[in-house]
Amino acid sequence: MSTPVHDDPLSRERSHLAASRSALRAMREDVESLDITDVTANWVNAAVLEAQIEQRIKALADLSETPLFFGRLDYLHAPGAEQAEGGEGERFYVGRRHVHDADGDPMVIDWRAPVSQPFYRASKKDPQDVSLRRRFGYTAGDLTAYEDEHLLDPAEAATTSRLLQEEIERPRVGPMRDIVATIQPEQDEIVRAGLAGSVCVQGGPGTGKTAVGLHRVAYLLYAHRERLARTGTLVIGPNRSFLHYIEQVLPALGELTVRQATVDDLVAHVEVRGTDEAATAVIKGDARMAEVLRRALYSHVVPPTEGVVVVRGSRRWRVPVYELEEIVRELLARDIRYGAAREALPQRIAHAVLVQMERAGEAPDDRVQNAVARNAAVKALVKSVWPQVDPARLVLRLLADADFLAEHAEGILTGDEQKAVLWVKPARSVKSAKWSPADAVLIDEATDLVERTHSLGHVVLDEAQDLSPMQYRAVGRRCTTGSATVLGDLAQGTTPWATRSWAEALGHLGKGEAVVEELTAGFRVPTDVIAYASRLLPHIAPGLTPVASIRENPGFFDIRTAADAGTADVLSACRELLEREGSVGLIAADARVPELAAALAAAGIGHVGPGEETTHATRLTLVPASLAKGLEYDYVVLDEPRAVVDGEPDERTGLRRLYVALTRAVSGLIVTHGTGLPPQLA
Repeated sequence: MSTPVHDDPLSRERSHLAASRSALRAMREDVESLDITDVTANWVNAAVLEAQIEQRIKALADLSETPLFFGRLDYLHAPGAEQAEGGEGERFYVGRRHVHDADGDPMVIDWRAPVSQPFYRASKKDPQDVSLRRRFGYTAGDLTAYEDEHLLDPAEAATTSRLLQEEIERPRVGPMRDIVATIQPEQDEIVRAGLAGSVCVQGGPGTGKTAVGLHRVAYLLYAHRERLARTGTLVIGPNRSFLHYIEQVLPALGELTVRQATVDDLVAHVEVRGTDEAATAVIKGDARMAEVLRRALYSHVVPPTEGVVVVRGSRRWRVPVYELEEIVRELLARDIRYGAAREALPQRIAHAVLVQMERAGEAPDDRVQNAVARNAAVKALVKSVWPQVDPARLVLRLLADADFLAEHAEGILTGDEQKAVLWVKPARSVKSAKWSPADAVLIDEATDLVERTHSLGHVVLDEAQDLSPMQYRAVGRRCTTGSATVLGDLAQGTTPWATRSWAEALGHLGKGEAVVEELTAGFRVPTDVIAYASRLLPHIAPGLTPVASIRENPGFFDIRTAADAGTADVLSACRELLEREGSVGLIAADARVPELAAALAAAGIGHVGPGEETTHATRLTLVPASLAKGLEYDYVVLDEPRAVVDGEPDERTGLRRLYVALTRAVSGLIVTHGTGLPPQLA
C-alpha cells in the first residue's frame, strides 16, 4: 500500500519549501512596492534610502539552485523557556536567511541566529535540548532527500551523515561556494567568536579556513549590524584572481556590503611600475623600516631660534624662544601624528598669547585665539619649525639620497642593507619614480605617521603567511580600533619574507592578544593526495600537524612518468579528467605556462585563466603555480613538480610552492613528470 501524500515526510518538507519560497517572494514584493515619495525631506536622503531599498531587494533574492533551508531542528522544549517536564518544544528550519510569513511568524531561521547554533554543535554527548536534527539533500535546487539524527535516543548510534559527506565531496564548477550547510563544530566556534577579540586560524590545505573567515564576516554582520554598518568591514586576499574566486560567497548569504581588496589596493598611493630583487624587498618589508621612516619624518622638526611677535591693533605680544621650545618639546613628547601636532602648534602659540592678554586685563575668546593662530608671523614660524611633509617625497628622498638614508638608518640597517634599498638610478620626482610594491607599503607607513589611517570595525586577512612585517603593519592600521580574523598556513608561505610564526606576525599586526586556533580536519583534499603532499612538511614547516582528511572517498591519485618534458602526456591527462564531472585545473611552473597554453590551443582543448569564469563547456583552467594559492578544482593535473621548485629563488620556497600546487585538488590529482621528482617526495 502506498503512503498517502500528506503522511510522506519528504512531501511535507517540499510543501514547506514551496511555502517558504512564496513567503520570500512576498517579502521581496513588499520592499519593491515601498513608496518613499513623501518620506524624505530632500533628494540626498531619498537617494540614500533608495540605495538601501535596492540592497534589501538584492539580499532577498531567491537563488533557484541554492537551497533556501538545509536543516531542521526539533527542540524538546521551547528555546529560552524553562525546561519543565512536559514543556512544549518548537521546530525550526535552518537556512541562509530569515523568511517569515504574512503574520510575521518565522518559516526559515537564519543560520546565524542563536537558535540555529545547535544545528552545528549539538551531539549525542551534548544534545542541547534538540530531539531531532534533520539534514536535507538537494539536486539542482529540488529537495530530494532527508536524513534524521535522534540526539536523545540512546539506542541510535552516532554516525557520519551521508548527506553531509556528499555535500562536502560534491563537484564544483566556477567560483567558491558557501559551506553554511556543512560547518563543523570546531569551525562554528571560530565563526561565532565575539567581535571584540581577534582570531588567528592556522589551517592546512582543505581545512576550510577561507570559508570560515567569510562566514565569520557574515555572522558578525548579523550579530553587530548597526556597529559594523558605521565602522565597516573588509576582506583582504592575496590577489585579484583569489578575490574573484570568493566574491559570490557573501552575496549568497545575503551580505552585499563587504568590501574586498588586496594589500596592494590598500597602499595604492602611487602608481607601481617597478619591481625589487628579493633581497631588497625583504629589507624594505622589515619592520625596522618603520623606525627609519619615523626618524626621517621628525628630522624635519627644528627647534625655534627666536621668539615670535604677534601684532594686534596697537599692541604687540611676544612669545619668547624658550617658551616656543617648550611647546615643541611637549608636542614631540605626546607622540601624536606629525600632521596633528603641526595643526596643534599654532593653537598652542595662540594660547600663550591669550595668557598674556588676560594678564594684561583683556578678555579674549576663542575667536581671538583662532585669529592669532592664523596670524602671518605665527604661520611663518610653524612653517619653519614644523614644515609640511609629503609622505611619497619623504620615501623618495630616503631611497635616492644615500646620506639622508645613512643619517636616519644608523644603528638600524647595516651598510650593506642601506646599499640594497637605495635606487641605482634615483628618480627626480614622485611621478617619474618606478615605485615597487614594497615602496608603496613604505609610503603607506609614512602617510600614517603624518595622518592617522581610518580604522574599520573588522578585517579578515586571508593567506596571511605571505605578508611582510611592513604589510602586516599596513593591514593593522586598518583595524586599530576594530578586530581582525587572520587566516593562513605557515607551510604555504611562498614569499622570501614569509611568516615564521603567528606570534611574530600578530605582533606586527598590532593584535598580539589574538587567540590562535588550528584546524587540522581536511574536508577538501582527498586522503591519498594530502598524505602525499604531507611528505614535504618536515622540509618546509617542521612541527606543523599534518592535515587528516575526513573524506570517505579516498580520491583519484596517480603519478605518471612522461617520456620527456614535453606536453603530450599533460594533454592526455587533461582529456582524461575532462571526461569526469567537475572543474579541472592544470597547474604548472610559471615559465611552462606559455608552452602549455599553445599546446592546449593546438589540441583544441578550451581553457581559461585564473579568475576567469569556467562553464560546463570550458571546465579547464590553466594556472601558473604562483597564482594557485587559495584556488581549488575538482581535478588537477600538476605538470613537472621539479620545475615548480626550480622556478623559485630557493629550494625551501620552491617546496612550499609545490605543496600548494599539490593540494588544490578536491577529487583527484595526476602528477606528470619527465625530469624526475624532487627527492623530498620520495
